[in-house]
Amino acid sequence: MSHDTPDPARLDGRTALVTGGGTGIGAAVARALAQAGATVIVAGRRAVPIETVAREIGGRAAVCDVRDPAEAAAAVDLALTETGRLDVLVNNAGVPGPVAPVADVDMADWRACLEINLFGAMHCLQAAARAMRPQGSGAIVNMSSLMGVQGYPMRSAYCASKFALIGITETMARELGPHGIRVNALLPGAVSGDNMDAILARRAEAEGRTAAEIERENYTDPAALKRWVAPEEVARAALFLASDMSSATTGETIKVDCGRF
Repeated sequence: MSHDTPDPARLDGRTALVTGGGTGIGAAVARALAQAGATVIVAGRRAVPIETVAREIGGRAAVCDVRDPAEAAAAVDLALTETGRLDVLVNNAGVPGPVAPVADVDMADWRACLEINLFGAMHCLQAAARAMRPQGSGAIVNMSSLMGVQGYPMRSAYCASKFALIGITETMARELGPHGIRVNALLPGAVSGDNMDAILARRAEAEGRTAAEIERENYTDPAALKRWVAPEEVARAALFLASDMSSATTGETIKVDCGRF
């Protein structure tokens, strides 16, 4: 990576691509990287949220459905067109997938979750690897989950996709290390926001209990810190992995989960 600044936490002169950047964790990550000095390409399926975030941080918006490899490649190309380089990929686009027992889950829904969370992530990884290899530098942050290291009832599709991302992270760290590219994964626990609210509502319906009860029993009580994770806290961990603060760290998974071990 270029070292335009003596401060290893800064990203001045670097270009980052954040997928799923219009809302939640992705938007928080885009803001954190921009505050650290990066030029940020904010990618996502819906134009309005990504344009709003891009405007706010002085970045560029790329309407991109990661399920389409051509659209993933176009988002990377936009970074290259804008600045001539891609230094950081935060592979964050994802969906919660179906909430249902394995015996009953709709396999079309199951497959749809994998199309975005796994194949979509791979499309972005392929395009980023092709852009970063000739540079001889780069940092990739894959957004896995606490459910990427432990199975969870009713969430088989999501767990499968997030477990797979960790295997891919370790594989790519070994492949791309000789090119000076680091590849790591973040494992957020339950992060507050619209996504989590929707999951709680679906679980409440499926389990015939209140959302508050499920929240306490499954999410906040089991956490050592007794609270949700804020999107900004995940973003700071992403900044650590994207910057030279973690220059000797690759193939690693970091939990950001308020201590739900």
